[in-house]
Amino acid sequence: MRADRLYAYGAATGLLGDLLLGDPRRGHPVAAFGRAAGAVERLLWRDHRGQGALHAVVCAGGVVALGAVAEQAVRRSPAASVALVSAATWAVVGGSSLVREARAIGRALEAGDVEAARKRLPHLCGRDPQALDADGIARAVVESVAENTSDAVVGALVWGAVGGVPGLVGFRAVNTLDAMVGHRSPRYLRYGWAAARLDDVAGWPGARLTAVLAAVAGGDPRGAVRAWRADARKHPSPNAGPVEASFAGALGVRLGGTLSYAGRVEHRPVLNGAAGRPVVARDIERAARLSRRVGLLALGVTVAARVVATNFVASYQRDQRNQRNQLKGRTT
Repeated sequence: MRADRLYAYGAATGLLGDLLLGDPRRGHPVAAFGRAAGAVERLLWRDHRGQGALHAVVCAGGVVALGAVAEQAVRRSPAASVALVSAATWAVVGGSSLVREARAIGRALEAGDVEAARKRLPHLCGRDPQALDADGIARAVVESVAENTSDAVVGALVWGAVGGVPGLVGFRAVNTLDAMVGHRSPRYLRYGWAAARLDDVAGWPGARLTAVLAAVAGGDPRGAVRAWRADARKHPSPNAGPVEASFAGALGVRLGGTLSYAGRVEHRPVLNGAAGRPVVARDIERAARLSRRVGLLALGVTVAARVVATNFVASYQRDQRNQRNQLKGRTT
């Protein structure tokens, strides 16, 4: 059976596993990677970009190498190949956990229990919950759903289509490293620079695909495209900007504005400010449903792209062989 079909079956069953089962409560592979990366950091940390780059190479490169070894080990068994892709997809995709946490906060807000929503918010994002009222919490949740749809779902599927199991696990490793050390704090300003830049590069294609699919799957495609074109570049993140702007336009809401992280206040540009309204609690469920649709569409698009690319390469190689055979025939 062809490798592109094996990948398609594995990716589909892995995403289905995430939808049905979510993340494991204990022993999650990403958590294990985080512990290993933390141990490497304790050995390598210096207030220097070079040491941070070495940390990124050791951790992300090691995971990619392990993925390649595992993929090579099962290449002769179609069933094992599908199982490996399925397990890797399920391990790196976090769409169900994202939606579950968002909906839990949404239910608390709709019940009027703002304090419960504040307690739950750190499970989803790093905002300071005590600085937010009900609508501020709702906006933080919608922004996190938008950004993490790209980081926790679409980006992984993109790199899986490109690189198979090494691409899947490598992307999640890079994304996790950025979450661990890619901060602007005094400890990580230099040490985490490489991880942050690597995450920007790895996240670029997935963020653009997420923005496109949010426009396609949302309630206002024109509004999504308009907000993306007008406001995405204003965002300080090159990848969060297109995603959040497209989600804002698709949902007809305003995102961005004043944010608070552990007492540090940021004033970000407003996304979809001209056409959108303020976010309210009911918009969390709308964002969660949009995230689900985007994830399923991303699976279809990335699998189809891998099949088309595989067919193109096979056709090109076949044509090259035919040309070589024809040249040999003429010379004999």
